[in-house]
Amino acid sequence: MSPDFDTYVGWPPAVKERIEQQWASLSADAPFFASVSDEARDQILRVLAHSEFAARYCTRNPSLFKSILQSGRLDKKHGSDIFNSRLSQIFTDIVGEAELMQCLRRIRNEEMFCMAWRDLLGLADLDETLLAASDLADGLTGQALDWLYRNQCAKSAGTPRDDTGQALQLVVLGLGKLGGRELNFSSDIDLIFAFASRGNTDGVRPISNEAFFKLLGQRLIKVLNSNTADGFVFRVDMRLRPFGDSGALATSFDAMEGYYQSHGREWERYALIKARVIAGDKLAGETLLSSLQGFIYRRYLDYGAIESLREMKALISREAARKNHGDHLKLGPGGIREIEFITQLFQLIHGGRDRHMRRSSLQPVLKYLGERELLPEHAVEELEAAYRFLRQAENHVQMMDDRQVHVLPVKAQDRWRLAASLGYEDWKAFYSDIEQHRQRVNGHFQQVFAAPQLEEDVSANTRQAGFTTLWQSIADESQEQTDFLGEAGYAEPEASFKALQSFAEDRHILTLSEQGRRRLDQLMPLLLSAVSEVDDAGQVLQRLLNLLTGIAGRVAYLSLLGEQPMVLSQLIRLCAASTWLAEYLAKHPILLDELIDPNVLYAPPDREHLEAELVREFTRLDRDDQEQAMDRLRYFKQAQTLRVAAADIVGALPVTKVSDHLTWIAEVILEKALEIVWKMLAARHGEPEYQRDGEVYPAQFIIVAYGKLGGMELGYGSDLDLVFIHDSRGSAQITNGQKSIANAVFFARLGQRMINLLSALTPAGELYEIDMRLRPSGRSGLMVTSMEAFDKYQRDNAWVWEHQALVRARAVAGGRGLRERFVQVRREILCRKRDRNGLKKEVRDMREKMWGELKLANKGDFNLKKSPGGITDIEFMVQYLVLKWAAKHPELCERFDNIRILESLAQAGVGTAKILQHLADVYQRMRDEIHRCLLKDAPIVVEGNTFAKEREFVQQCWQGFLING
Repeated sequence: MSPDFDTYVGWPPAVKERIEQQWASLSADAPFFASVSDEARDQILRVLAHSEFAARYCTRNPSLFKSILQSGRLDKKHGSDIFNSRLSQIFTDIVGEAELMQCLRRIRNEEMFCMAWRDLLGLADLDETLLAASDLADGLTGQALDWLYRNQCAKSAGTPRDDTGQALQLVVLGLGKLGGRELNFSSDIDLIFAFASRGNTDGVRPISNEAFFKLLGQRLIKVLNSNTADGFVFRVDMRLRPFGDSGALATSFDAMEGYYQSHGREWERYALIKARVIAGDKLAGETLLSSLQGFIYRRYLDYGAIESLREMKALISREAARKNHGDHLKLGPGGIREIEFITQLFQLIHGGRDRHMRRSSLQPVLKYLGERELLPEHAVEELEAAYRFLRQAENHVQMMDDRQVHVLPVKAQDRWRLAASLGYEDWKAFYSDIEQHRQRVNGHFQQVFAAPQLEEDVSANTRQAGFTTLWQSIADESQEQTDFLGEAGYAEPEASFKALQSFAEDRHILTLSEQGRRRLDQLMPLLLSAVSEVDDAGQVLQRLLNLLTGIAGRVAYLSLLGEQPMVLSQLIRLCAASTWLAEYLAKHPILLDELIDPNVLYAPPDREHLEAELVREFTRLDRDDQEQAMDRLRYFKQAQTLRVAAADIVGALPVTKVSDHLTWIAEVILEKALEIVWKMLAARHGEPEYQRDGEVYPAQFIIVAYGKLGGMELGYGSDLDLVFIHDSRGSAQITNGQKSIANAVFFARLGQRMINLLSALTPAGELYEIDMRLRPSGRSGLMVTSMEAFDKYQRDNAWVWEHQALVRARAVAGGRGLRERFVQVRREILCRKRDRNGLKKEVRDMREKMWGELKLANKGDFNLKKSPGGITDIEFMVQYLVLKWAAKHPELCERFDNIRILESLAQAGVGTAKILQHLADVYQRMRDEIHRCLLKDAPIVVEGNTFAKEREFVQQCWQGFLING
C-alpha cells in the first residue's frame, strides 16, 4: 500500500518528492516494505526525510534494512556488553586485510544507521547516542588492532618484548570526545599510540619495538581512515601526540613521560584530561595515564589555567569569526566549546586535590561542580540543558549526510529537517531556543573567564595608572615616585619604595618566566593600589612582598591573586590585621584559595561539620596513597586553622571559642590519622586480638591528650602532649592476619607511625609537634603502654606533678570501651585521699623551682605565662585544688579546662565563689593578651606595670591557697 504523502503537512515539496522516489525504489527492490504497518511506514518515511545518509543506506541495502527491521534491534536500547559480544563473534574468521577493512566498514555503516534511526525518531536520548558512537569507535579500533597485531607478529619480525621477555602490545589512547565517551555521530577520532618499553621483537629477523609499533600504527590508521568503495570507518587524527605531526607515531612510556615533563604545554594538559585507553594493552595504558596525572593536574589549586584557557578560547573565537562561524554549534559564541572550557577549567584547577574531578566525561563533572558548589545550581542546570540541546542539534546536523559539520544549515529544506527532527514546527521556533541557550552559555563563560585586570581602563584611572607607571619604572628611583607613594597613602614612602626595589631585584623575581613576569606586572599595580587604602600601608606592603617572594615561582598563585579580586582583598585585610597570619600564609601559600569565599572563610565549622568535611576531603583522594593522605591532613589543618584565625581577627570568635575550634581540629585529625595507620597495619598483619577466660576479644588503642589539647585550650602554635594506651592482656595476644605479629609489636609500630604521620616534615609542612614525655616513666618509658601498666604506674609510681597533669587528660581518639576504662582509672586516681600538707608542699616546691629557672632580659618585665602571678600559677592552683578536693567532690573530675574547673570549684563550695570567679576573669584576660601577642608575632612578655593588679591578685590567691592554706 502506497503512503499518502499529502498527510505530511508542512513538509517541503522538494522533500516530499524525494521521499516518494525513495519509497518507490525501496518497495520495488523489497516488496516487503509495501506491506508494513502504518506505524512502521511512518517511521521509515520520517527517517528518510531527516537523513540522506539513512535514506542511502536503506535504498542501497534493502535486504539488510529489512533484516534489521525484522530483528527488533531498532526497538532496543544500545548496550555496551551486548554490542561488544556481537562484535567479537564477527571478527573471529577474518582472513586478510582487505576482508578486515570491508568488515569494519560494513559494521560501521550498519551501526551508524541504527543510531540515526533511534535518535531521529526520539527512541534514544543523547546519552545513548553518544555512548553508542563511542563504543563503536572503541570496538572497531580494538578489533582491528588485535587482528593486525596477530597478523604482524606471525611474520618474520616476531613479537615485541621488553628486557624481561614479556610480550608487549600497543596502547591506544582516545582523546577529545572519544576519550570522554561522548563521540559525535560523524566525528574523527583523536588517538595517541604508546608502548610500554623499548626492546626488540623475537622473530628470525628481529626489529626494534619502535619500528614494530610504528608499522602497526600505520596499518591501523590505514584500515580505519582509508576511503574505499565501502566508505571509511573513522577519520583518524594523530596531531595530539608528543611533538605533533613531527613526532614519532608510537612513543615509549619513558619517552612520553619525559616529553610532558620537559616540553608539555598548557593545551596538552587540557587535551589529556579526556585521555582514555580505548584499545590494546589496557592495564599498561592505565599505568601510563596514572604516571601522567602529575602533568595534567597540579597538587595546588591551579588558577594559572584560567589565562591559558582564556587565550586558547580567544584564538578559537578569532578563527571562528574569520571564517564567519557565527552559527557554529561548537566554536561560536555560547557554543559547545565554551561549556567544555568552563568544565575543564575547574578540572585543571581542582583536579590535583580532588580525584572526582578527574573524569573524562563532561556531564558528570558538570553535575559535580554543582554538588561542590563551585558553580551555582542555576548555572549548572542551564549549562547542562544547553549542552544536551547543542549536542543533539550537532548530531542531527551530522546525521543529515554523515558529514563532520558543526554549522547550522543555510538551505531552507535542511533547516526544516533539523528543526523537524528535534520536534519543532518551524525554524524560527528552533532558532529562538538555540539562541537562548547560547546566550546563557556565553554569559556563564564570560563570568567564569572574566579578566578583572582588564575590566577597567587603567589609563583612564589616574591613580591606577600611577601605580602601573611606578612598578614599570621601579629600577629608577626619583622624588616624583616617592611623592606619589606618599600622596597615595604610604606613610613612609622612601622605605616603601626601597622595599619594592629590593623585591624587584630578588633572585626569585629576576628569574621569573615570561608568563610569570607578565602576571606579576598585572598584579602589582592592583596590589599597590589596594594596600594604599589600609592603615600602616608600608608595614602591610612589606608583609605582602615577603609572601610574594615566596610564591613567585608558582605562577598559578600570581594568577589567583590577579584573577580573583576577592582573594587579593581578603589577603590584604588579613595581613594588615596580623603579622602571624601574614607569615602563616607565606609559609602555606596553598591556602590562598581559601580566601575566595568570605562566607566560608569567616565561618569556621563546628566539630560535627569538621568531621564531615574531613570525610569529604578523603573521598576525593586516591585510595591507599599514604603520602597524599599525609599532605591532605596537613592542608586540612592549615585551611581550618586559617578559617579560625580569620574569624578571630574580625572578632567573630572569642578566645575561648578559638581554643574550642583549634581543639576540635586536632581531635578530628587525630581520629583520622589513627584510622589511616590502623588500616595500613591491619591490612598487613590483621587485627590485634587477645584471649581471656576462653573468650577472644579485639584489642583496643586510645590516644590520651594532656596539656592544652587535653584542657581544650589549644593555641595556634601549640604542640600536642599525647600518651598512647592499649588494652591487650591475657593470653594469645597476637594479630589475626596471615603475617601475624604480637600485639605489643603491632601497637608499638602503630604508635611510632602515628608520630611519624603527625610530625614528619613533608612538602606540605608539619601537622603538629608531638610531645610524648608525659607517658609513664617519661622518655625511658614504652612508646605505647597497656592500660594495666598505666593504672599501676599512676597508683604506685607517679609523681604529684604527673597527677597534676592528669587533671587535664582526656581520651580523644580510639576504642570506645578503652576510653571509658581510661575515664574510670583517671577518676579513681584523681579522687584518691591525699596528705594535704604533703600535696601542698610538692605543688609549691615544683612551681618555685620553675620560678628559679625563669630568665628575663629585663628583671622588671612580666612573662604572662611563666612569671609569678601569671597563667601557670593559676593552672597550678586549679590542679592543686582538684587533687585536694576531688575525693570529696568527684564532679571536679568532669571538667578539663581551667575556667570550667574554676566554675566547678565554686559550685562545690571550694573557696569563695567571688574569688574563684575573679581568678577565672584574670586567667581569661591574660589568655586574651597572650593570644593578641601571638597574632602580632610578638613575645608574651610585657612591662612590669602591665597587669599589675591582676598579677597582685594571683599572688594573693597563691598565698592563700598554697602557703596559708
